[in-house]
Amino acid sequence: MNRNKNQSDDDIRRQNRNEDPITEEPGAHPVGTGAGAVIGGALAGAAAGALAGPIGTVAGAVIGGVAGAAAGKAIAENVNPTVETDYWRQSYRNRPYYSDEYDFEDYEPAYRLGWENYSESNRDWNASEPELRRKWQENRWEDEGGSPPMSWEEARLAAKDAYERVANRGEADYDTDSGTSNKPR
Repeated sequence: MNRNKNQSDDDIRRQNRNEDPITEEPGAHPVGTGAGAVIGGALAGAAAGALAGPIGTVAGAVIGGVAGAAAGKAIAENVNPTVETDYWRQSYRNRPYYSDEYDFEDYEPAYRLGWENYSESNRDWNASEPELRRKWQENRWEDEGGSPPMSWEEARLAAKDAYERVANRGEADYDTDSGTSNKPR
């Protein structure tokens, strides 16, 4: 199984379930919630500050932070890591880039890189690929048996596949609870 050199089995389990660090419930979305809070708080604070001065800025930041956190969580929840992992675990052998040289555990970091980075950037693949390549090359996963990790050239199509799966679906086309899509692939 491929993993970061410092990851324990519990770390892998939490990552695969995307557990909340406090409650250990699956499906936590702290990045989306935090990003929404910061963006929402800043926008609301600026608007309130312009109208009501410094006190309005503080009140606007608090109210905007709460509203923004809810919006950010909703955006992040459009990508359910548990559903994505299950989907790719079932599908990876049927993809045109699949090589029997690699197991799901070898492909999974590339899929995760793709879906996580689309949900963070919402940009076209071509605009995002250089950053994903850099991230892949900085985070070299090594197999417990000492096997070298996939090169970017080997992982690229899997990352792109997961990136575009998230990019190409709309909320009406995808049920995050069941992981089913009404949109043809």
